[in-house]
Amino acid sequence: MARLHRVSLYSSIFVSLYLLVMFQVLPVPLIDADIVQDILPVLPWWLLMSFGSYSLWTLGWGVFTFRDCPEAYQELLQEINEAKNDLRSRAVTVD
Repeated sequence: MARLHRVSLYSSIFVSLYLLVMFQVLPVPLIDADIVQDILPVLPWWLLMSFGSYSLWTLGWGVFTFRDCPEAYQELLQEINEAKNDLRSRAVTVD
């Protein structure tokens, strides 16, 4: 099953359960109904904020641990020089 299918399946199940509990079709065991009605409306916002925080943390950590690649830099310079020499051999002015 493709990732898109899995995500859409899990999302639809989660949204369906959320709506059933929100409209009191399914009861939530072991939790008082007043507490459920206080928590459920803010649950999507909490999930959105949690996902945003996780995304920012992941991005920040990736930037913080980013390493330079001197070998890749030298390889790129070599490829640029080869491309310039190839263009010069074809009578194209470079630089």
